[in-house]
Amino acid sequence: MSRTRLSAIAVAFAMLSTGCASIVSKSNWPFSVDTNPAGAEISVTNRKGIEVYKGTSPAAFKLKSGSSFFAKESYTITLTKSGFETKKMTVECKLNGWYFGNILLGGVIGMLIIDPATGAMYKLDNHGIFETMKTKSANASLQIIEKDQLSKEQEQHLVKLN
Repeated sequence: MSRTRLSAIAVAFAMLSTGCASIVSKSNWPFSVDTNPAGAEISVTNRKGIEVYKGTSPAAFKLKSGSSFFAKESYTITLTKSGFETKKMTVECKLNGWYFGNILLGGVIGMLIIDPATGAMYKLDNHGIFETMKTKSANASLQIIEKDQLSKEQEQHLVKLN
């Protein structure tokens, strides 16, 4: 058998024994979090509630796109900073278009075993977030007092309601 023919068979076997998305794509995706102001605490939990990342903004890390066999991952990102409102957001993974390349290249093994097992059949919906943190507002409360408890200056600001 010629060397060229042997190489072609090896390449064909490699392509048919792996998933298309596993070949041309990935199952761990870069993700970044930045906030204004910087220094917010970041907590990332997966769909099972397990914390997969903890740090401060700005930050860059990788997130897996697959949760388990034929299951996409989703994440809850929580941002906290003293004096600012806590912010929670969800990041979802979606079907990777390269997964359908198995029809041409990866075959049944790639479509039903390799890509679902590696998580490469899914991809991260976005690659990062930038969030402007909102300052906490003081909780105003209603206090009822008698008119004779007011100072003369406060009394001048009263408005009579009919």
